[in-house]
Amino acid sequence: MSYRISPTALIETHFGNIRDPRASHSIEHKLLDILIISICGTISGANDFAAIAEYGKSKENWLKTFLELENGIPSADTFERIFARLKPIELQKCFIGWMEAVHKITDGELLNIDGKTLRGAKEAGNSRSLIHMVSVWSATQHLVLGQKQVHEKSNEITVISPLLEMLAIRGCLVSIDAMGCQKEIAKTIIEQGGDYVLALKGNQGNLYDDVRQLFTSARVQEFHNIEHQFHSTIEKGHGRIEKRAYWTMGNTEFLIGAEKWTGLKSIGMVESERNVQGVVSIEQRYYILSIDSDVYRFSQAVRSHWSIENQLHWILDVAFDEDASQCCRGYSAENLAVIRHVGLNLLSRDKKTKVGVKTKRLKAGWDDNYLKDILAALNIVSL
Repeated sequence: MSYRISPTALIETHFGNIRDPRASHSIEHKLLDILIISICGTISGANDFAAIAEYGKSKENWLKTFLELENGIPSADTFERIFARLKPIELQKCFIGWMEAVHKITDGELLNIDGKTLRGAKEAGNSRSLIHMVSVWSATQHLVLGQKQVHEKSNEITVISPLLEMLAIRGCLVSIDAMGCQKEIAKTIIEQGGDYVLALKGNQGNLYDDVRQLFTSARVQEFHNIEHQFHSTIEKGHGRIEKRAYWTMGNTEFLIGAEKWTGLKSIGMVESERNVQGVVSIEQRYYILSIDSDVYRFSQAVRSHWSIENQLHWILDVAFDEDASQCCRGYSAENLAVIRHVGLNLLSRDKKTKVGVKTKRLKAGWDDNYLKDILAALNIVSL
């Protein structure tokens, strides 16, 4: 387990200094209490402000064992007003600071970066764009390490480098899909002490064409006298057979403009052959890498990248009903997304309870002692 509990992990240390958006004369409930109730409620099955407030009322006596709650439980409107006005960048920085305190980065850790649209967070008839969040996911530890909202009329590219600069990624291998295959992003990863596996697509022009042609030519020659590495896998299940073949080559000097990509050392190719009930499809994908030609490590990075969809985005939708959430007032949608990430990380830490995240949420709502165990990583309550 990669968690270590220490005095620096106290929630007051990492979440207690957020600037309160309310005027001092109108404060009836401590901001920290509101955040803690929101975390507890979200872990315990509450998916919106009405449910969080109702959770607080139902658990008020228990919450008072570690919170002051001088004026009782805030109303749903109070929760919504606070989250609508609270600057997301502050909550996100607190989240990242907490993760750095309780999670020890391991050398070679696989990090995935991808975006997710909060599809329900839009009022009917509102012309405002859907909210899009980019997350950094540790495929190695199954934890969210950080997140950042994509600003309206922008795209994921603009937030990836600033998000990476906020994180400690030294020694990590970062995978990003073709949208993030940008020279500035590659440079940021290297400057932060990490390495990259960046997917290529046709919109990369000469780079994509050069890499594709190098592998095509090498395969025609059956890699005769061409330094390379090869690895293959076969997966079967549910009427599907998928064969994957991986190649890496280190001859990047033949790529036009290779010198413009900071740290570029090798290139990779994956060929996937899927047989679904007799229907066969074949797809090739190409990558640039800042690591030496190492096909096994490359294959791990490629395979792990899909975990951000299967083990983060899918769980947020299925276990937390994120896509169904219509909280959209002010900054409430992106702030609630951070709270869900806190809850998911805490629930993921529990390896003893052999049930899914959705059932763990129910258990936390039923069993205060179980929730205490979950909250221990935040040092919200003492055991």
